[in-house]
Amino acid sequence: MATQRLFFALELPDALQQQLVQWRADCFAADAGKPVAAANLHLTLAFLGEVSTETAGQLQQLAARILQPGFTLDLDDAGHWPRPGVVWLGCQRAPRGLLQLANLLRAQAARHGCAQSTQPFHPHITLLRHAAQAVALPPRGFHWRVEVSHFALFASSFTQGRTRYRRLARWPLLSAAGA
Repeated sequence: MATQRLFFALELPDALQQQLVQWRADCFAADAGKPVAAANLHLTLAFLGEVSTETAGQLQQLAARILQPGFTLDLDDAGHWPRPGVVWLGCQRAPRGLLQLANLLRAQAARHGCAQSTQPFHPHITLLRHAAQAVALPPRGFHWRVEVSHFALFASSFTQGRTRYRRLARWPLLSAAGA
């Protein structure tokens, strides 16, 4: 049976991806960790793992039925998780809409056999991987604001020594007027 490694995520606008890459280069030492490629910067909502074509189709049908307002994401926090070796960018206060969307997608995934982490959802964008040593974090004061109007399903593949993410489907969130 064919499977794909899938996850639901928020895409970042290209301009923001480039700003974050520049900020990362300015704020973190070159040996702090392995930088995530600009095109791979995203905020995971629900990791699905290896999923059959049939299950992927069912999850896409459920995702298409989600009627939730868009929201504003303030990226104003950063941290380092030494055990997984991740340096991340996130939000000091996650918007309710983000938490609701992630919880809904994670619950649907679990009902369809996709194991979900027992850790609380911590919305973040992975900036660096393999950051096992202490990392100096930039001083507070950085801030990017993103208007979130859609979410997407991605496939992850590892080819030629690189991880690549390919968007399979995308769904709109309701506009403020439609909420």
